[in-house]
Amino acid sequence: MMRRLEMTTIDSGLTGKVRIGTRTKELIGTIEPGCIAVIHHEDLDGLAARGLADARVKAVLNGASTMTGSFPHEGAMPLIEHGIPVLDIPGPLFRLLRDGAKVRIEGATVEFEGSVYACRPITAESVLAARAYAWTERWQDTCLQFIGNTLEYAALEKELVLKPLEQLPRLRTRMAGRPVVVVVRGGGYVEDLNSLASYIEQAQPVLVGVDGGADALLGAGFRPDIVAGDMDSVSDRGLRCGAELVVHAYANGYAPGWKRVRQLGLHAHQLFTPGTSEDMAMLLAYEQQAEVIVSVGAHSHIADFLQKGRPGMASTLLVRMKIGAKLIDVKGISKLFPATRSPIGLDWSESGIGAGASAYVWQGERY
Repeated sequence: MMRRLEMTTIDSGLTGKVRIGTRTKELIGTIEPGCIAVIHHEDLDGLAARGLADARVKAVLNGASTMTGSFPHEGAMPLIEHGIPVLDIPGPLFRLLRDGAKVRIEGATVEFEGSVYACRPITAESVLAARAYAWTERWQDTCLQFIGNTLEYAALEKELVLKPLEQLPRLRTRMAGRPVVVVVRGGGYVEDLNSLASYIEQAQPVLVGVDGGADALLGAGFRPDIVAGDMDSVSDRGLRCGAELVVHAYANGYAPGWKRVRQLGLHAHQLFTPGTSEDMAMLLAYEQQAEVIVSVGAHSHIADFLQKGRPGMASTLLVRMKIGAKLIDVKGISKLFPATRSPIGLDWSESGIGAGASAYVWQGERY
């Protein structure tokens, strides 16, 4: 049952130590339970909100607008449902706060070093109102801008994406002729990955974790064969799990994950591609002659990308056009079956996913 804000704030006041993160997904991996998260995350997405809730933060202070109303999304609702206060704080307070400082939250105010700042509390009602406004007043214009941006950049990037990748890394993991499962921490990835558990056990595909997708695989009881991406949201455990590491490098040569990998003393490959890290992972599987590419949690529609702060999806559109004959996107597959069942009842050999998973498997039992 959804809690109202009156149940998530504490009349007598809530005091705690703040932890500041320039990027929410990085803060989620380091913040201690019981701390107050200070973020600067415009249009906080549901995945990040759930991550903060799972990290057991005491409250969230956002230096940006948690819900702008520019497009409909889940926003802070997972935090609100867990009884965790969320407040948009004014710029002066955000700039003054320092890591480890103590603040007091009371109602719609935050007290810091003797000064009290009026803030904007985010409630279930305000989230629903912002979503309604986005649908009725902003969605058409937002879509038009997104489509225009996508088409503009698709025209510029088409040769970079559609021509064969250069300097493919020499991996010890063989993909040729094998199914490949690419796991991304996108909407519904946990449920969809659980739905594929029996298929993974039977078909033994190559498992590719894109950044935090590596931790998703480990959490589901599987070890990734390859970890690919910017390496910004994967844990040290994920990087040290024994998988081959492929760092995403952009066209200008910048590889944001390279420094972290080297600091951990790990060997890694670099792969230069435009677009997102999940685009890179799918292109890598395609260029390595994978039999089929099964994507879990991939970002595939306008709201997905807007929540990631991306105003278009040119590279993803082009990549899907290129690999489409081999791509099976299982986003939302868990919604087709009751939550207590694993829908690995399809004849995967006939559907093109690969052999060996033709039996119905519900709750670990084969039928």
